[in-house]
Amino acid sequence: MTLFSLPYDYPRCVMNCRTCGRRSLCLPMALDEHEIAQFDSIVQRRITMSKDGVLVHQKESFSCVFAVRSGSFKQVIKQGERDSQAQLSHFYLPGELMGLDGMGEGYYPGTIIALESSIACEISYAALEALSEHLPSLCTQLYQRLSTELRDNRQTVFLLPNMKPDQRVALFLTHLLQRFQRQGSSPYHLHLSMTRIDIGNYLGMTAETVSHILSRFQRLKVLSVSGRVIYIQDQKALLQLAERPDRRQDVEAQ
Repeated sequence: MTLFSLPYDYPRCVMNCRTCGRRSLCLPMALDEHEIAQFDSIVQRRITMSKDGVLVHQKESFSCVFAVRSGSFKQVIKQGERDSQAQLSHFYLPGELMGLDGMGEGYYPGTIIALESSIACEISYAALEALSEHLPSLCTQLYQRLSTELRDNRQTVFLLPNMKPDQRVALFLTHLLQRFQRQGSSPYHLHLSMTRIDIGNYLGMTAETVSHILSRFQRLKVLSVSGRVIYIQDQKALLQLAERPDRRQDVEAQ
């Protein structure tokens, strides 16, 4: 007996969620095998993106959400047609969901761009919403993702502007480490797909300031930098710098 039927006819995606290596990080993480088969039916397609490829454009009508299968993405927002400087509002890593912030207004608030060669799974929101009514665990996951989205927005809007530059960079690296750790990655190693310009845009500072702060952290032996690869040498010190920038003196004294 079929427990769930789609409100529309959707093409079946070649990719199978049951065999996806990101399954434990994505929306189906709490679903059983039968439920995953139902979730598979609403994944419309797998989109392969080249670096700098645009997944959705700002103000484009909202209809789908996208799960990052591999690679990474950023979202940039322009305040007006004549605004030449776009504000970077989000970075998205494997297993994370993109496009949820388009639900309220009915359009995507920013342009989502691939930071590197990446793959995204396109999921119809209408079908996802309908399936969530039948699968409580999926509904819970969706609410948790929305909660994370709100928390990240709060950090960007309210916390970062009131922090000193050193604290912003330390907090950014700490949060990235936490997100990579959820994927099973090393807690001492970060490979940044974003440029110093991207990081500076997100944190509200210049790329030069980001580089100077990373060099300072390196002199303090908190981390070491090799291009876009960062090795964390002292997690405790990095966390102290993120919580209280004045702790730099304590770190120097150690």
